[in-house]
Amino acid sequence: MNSIAILDFGSQYAQLIARRVREAQVYCELFPWDAPAEKILSIHPKGFILSGGPRSVYEENAPYIQKFILESGLPILGICYGMQALTHALGGKVDPSAQREYGHAEITPLIPGTMLDVLSKVWMSHGDKVTQLPEGFIALAKSGNSPYAAMGDMKRKYFGVQFHPEVHHTPNGSELLRHFVVDICGAAPDWTPASIIEESVKRIREQVGNERVLAAVSGGVDSSVAAALVHKAVGDRLVCVFVDTGLLRANEGMQVASAFREGLGVELITVDAADEFLGALKGVTEPEQKRRIVGEKFIRIFEREAKRLGQPKFLVQGTIYPDVVESSAPERNKAERIKTHHNVGGLPEDMQFELVEPLRYLFKDEVRLVGEALGLNQGLVWRQPFPGPGLTVRCLGECTPERVSRLRAADQILLEELSKAGFLEKGAQTSQAFVVSACPSARWG
Repeated sequence: MNSIAILDFGSQYAQLIARRVREAQVYCELFPWDAPAEKILSIHPKGFILSGGPRSVYEENAPYIQKFILESGLPILGICYGMQALTHALGGKVDPSAQREYGHAEITPLIPGTMLDVLSKVWMSHGDKVTQLPEGFIALAKSGNSPYAAMGDMKRKYFGVQFHPEVHHTPNGSELLRHFVVDICGAAPDWTPASIIEESVKRIREQVGNERVLAAVSGGVDSSVAAALVHKAVGDRLVCVFVDTGLLRANEGMQVASAFREGLGVELITVDAADEFLGALKGVTEPEQKRRIVGEKFIRIFEREAKRLGQPKFLVQGTIYPDVVESSAPERNKAERIKTHHNVGGLPEDMQFELVEPLRYLFKDEVRLVGEALGLNQGLVWRQPFPGPGLTVRCLGECTPERVSRLRAADQILLEELSKAGFLEKGAQTSQAFVVSACPSARWG
């Protein structure tokens, strides 16, 4: 399998590394640095990328590189803390920097003909630095504050960079990552929309067999593409259920019905549950609690519909990779929780469905490309992202009918202005989100 294992040492940038590798059309997965060997090696990686992190290698209980990784014989790229951890593990020396470095820096390549030639300005974020290289390594680049801004052991194909090639603030950094995963690790760039569809359809058919399937759709990109994938796999055995929560954007119900019944030709059942959702949210102001309430209410309604439809065993959800990472699923991620997604952290333990989540390891931009390849309506594929809980968490304080109505009107005005400015055209959301997601945090490493 053509894949790369990314080991997360606690960096808020780890998800960005995965995105850049996927953009190079190479499959990768993000694992905690201390994940069991059998789990990491189950994807048969052709190389490892070690993320940054906020710790020092000399701190008590600091993250370290597990022995099996160094014994695998596979190429390794360490980024920031990952470089320091690699240095420490192989007998080099890491010391506190006299001056912590955070922001733009310039590097000077020391060996001509490497991928570092395409880099000049980079983004630094570190407190420690390498002061003595491990045996077998040579310096590949330096900066004003780091004598070893990049290092490499050409024989073992071990490399380290003190800067962050994954962020937007390092121009051409994605080319460096592509060079590592494709040219050095030898991973074929075959992670394409066509291959994703083929693999997903195969996996869905293996999971559901001849059973009927219920799809939870919101009209958003993720649930729509998930439903389309399952429809391609099982055909008329799919029934889509659209729940009108009373917390949708203006005219969204009509748009969803048109997209699914006319665009996809899928059976669609609409459930008016506005009173149920607003009743369950009465008096609730805390966003995390709102998400949990919405998640459970969705499932209960689907369970009710399932009984009416003969109790399908499977439920389709549009869960995507950032939902899982940001909800801090313990088996995948070491970064602190960003938020609980209603379709991850909000699911009840006694749920009566087996979930079908064909997009669970896809990023949003990959979902859009798959949607295009499936022939979905362009307006649906490239619509502005909208959270599953709808206006729930955008409504500050309690969600009352009056407050939600005002928020819906304001949202419609905003969308109209964004449309006039061209921000809702194909690709506009991706480029804007790219800039936001690449904005570095204040954490080191």
